Amino acid sequence: MYVFLTFIFFLLYVCYNHDGMKDGYIKAGTASPYVCVADTQSNAERIIAIAREAEEKGIKILVFPEMSITGYTIGDLVFSRDLLVSAQKALKHICEETRNLDLIAVAGLPLCQEGKIYNTAAVIHHGRVLAFIPKTNIPSYGEFYEGRWFEGAFKGVKTFIFDDYEVPFGTDILIRSRTLSSFCLAVELCEDLWVPSSPSVRHALAGATVIANLSASDELTGKDEYRKNLVSMQSARLLCGYIYANAGEGESTTDMVFAGHSLIAENGVILASQFLNGEHILETEIDTAYLESERMKHTTFKVDAEGYTTVWTDFTPCETWLTRKYPRFPFVPSDSTEMEKRCERIIILQALGLKKRLEHTRSKGAVIGLSGGLDSTLALLVTVKAFDMLKRDRKDILAITMPCFGTTKRTRSNAETLASALGVSFEEVNIRTSVLSHFKDIGQDEKKLDVTYENAQARERTQVLMDRANMLSSLVIGTGDLSELALGWATYNGDHMSMYAVNASVPKTLVRYLVGWFASCDFSGAGKVLEDILDTPVSPELLPANEDGSIAQVTEDLVGPYELHDFFLYYFVRTSFSRQKIRRIALKTFVGVYEPDVIDKWLDNFFSRFFSQQFKRSCLPDGPKVGSLTLSPRSDWRMPSDASNSIWK
Repeated sequence: MYVFLTFIFFLLYVCYNHDGMKDGYIKAGTASPYVCVADTQSNAERIIAIAREAEEKGIKILVFPEMSITGYTIGDLVFSRDLLVSAQKALKHICEETRNLDLIAVAGLPLCQEGKIYNTAAVIHHGRVLAFIPKTNIPSYGEFYEGRWFEGAFKGVKTFIFDDYEVPFGTDILIRSRTLSSFCLAVELCEDLWVPSSPSVRHALAGATVIANLSASDELTGKDEYRKNLVSMQSARLLCGYIYANAGEGESTTDMVFAGHSLIAENGVILASQFLNGEHILETEIDTAYLESERMKHTTFKVDAEGYTTVWTDFTPCETWLTRKYPRFPFVPSDSTEMEKRCERIIILQALGLKKRLEHTRSKGAVIGLSGGLDSTLALLVTVKAFDMLKRDRKDILAITMPCFGTTKRTRSNAETLASALGVSFEEVNIRTSVLSHFKDIGQDEKKLDVTYENAQARERTQVLMDRANMLSSLVIGTGDLSELALGWATYNGDHMSMYAVNASVPKTLVRYLVGWFASCDFSGAGKVLEDILDTPVSPELLPANEDGSIAQVTEDLVGPYELHDFFLYYFVRTSFSRQKIRRIALKTFVGVYEPDVIDKWLDNFFSRFFSQQFKRSCLPDGPKVGSLTLSPRSDWRMPSDASNSIWK
């Protein structure tokens, strides 16, 4: 009794706190059982067996294909009273055998109501049917004859008496859970997805975050790719999870062939798919909290559940074991072909933004501080592309290198070599004497290697750039990237400032790939020097070099690995994940790469710097948005400069 009461109190606590399924994840699955057409008993046993297997995997919502209890290809047998009764008996048997399973199963069967037959989905949980959902759009074209047998869904919600209890019957039904408040399930069937105005649009606008689709979509050459795009786009438009279960082997091949092409998508991303994979359970996790968060941000997504019937149910509280993978570099496409296309598009967008600014200001040229590092290299390459678009002489671009205490021979040489290869003007302005004079003016000990020692150099470089730009009626092109803005790794009123910041929405991990793209195509014969720049450690070179002439100040040793910070940045700003959720997926993504204590250290560092350095982002220069995220106060990110980070510690 004590154990039972403890469990009840725990369940109530979890339900009250809306966190029964940690971080908003729910494990979803599809299966395409081998169907024996019209053998409802056999089909029911297969459904039960698969449901038990799914339970062992921790799946909480399992979707079967259209008419999975009878088989979709039963033809005129659907008019048989024996078949209709047998289908309900099979459904009752499924309910009885799954009453102890903590998953929602959605299976298909024909149901007769008021003298009409409906192609129906039954939503089953804990041994009861929660709802019957009829198909809305009945296809009667090509190889489909459903109009011969089925009635389309009616308006409103009726009641169906099943096994001596009342079950809501209609399309406008939502299944919600007290254990996971962001989970809201609605159902449509096959053709409903393919029509101009699908029921799932209405369901999503009523609050459904997960759409289940029971389908019997036959295979034609090329249809699988079209189907994949359709599911992906629907989940993107509706900001939802979409579970598409398709009929497979066993269906009659008199006129059609089925291959069990099933998919699970989330906000435009196909999380899992399978084709010709027998009765294998397709599984992944849908992040309903993320979907709910995305809808909060989209002010044009208006939720109105008027006219809908809500059915409540509960899952046993648990922490969903994650099988889905998060990309180590969320800003960088994993597919090499797509990466190449993305690089080219991003560079064009950067160049177009700069081209417009140069035209509008009637600037005679552009001035760039070229350090021989990644960021300034990318800024110069983009500027060259913009000048090429304008059909302007590259000599109107002035690249200035400004050596001081920490400048190494390697970076100085690379800067000059790159400028020469690209055919731009090049100058060297040694700022050592100016900085030492400034130290004397303000009483700074030149042997004291503190923040003043570093920032004085950065501000002197910016002053040189600004004044040379004035002399030449040119624009100073900013070189800082998105990752540096997130961490505040820029000197206020130093490299923090420019007249147009072409890299402002490009994170450090992506900068490397963009420069690599230029190197791979040997842009203007600069391939070799670009490869050496890619191999050079990231550094502001503000501290004296080592005795052997190598770089002493390595940025990632000070602020942490940029691949971690870009990962944290994406999932904090772009997806609004909680700190614990970011840590959870980081531990999984970087297992074997970074130890947990290392991840914790730099996660602390990220949040500390992100909050304390907002004042620098509140007065950023203009720069083009080229990706899904920017920290510009005029675009994606508005945050008070004195916000506390206590919640994220």
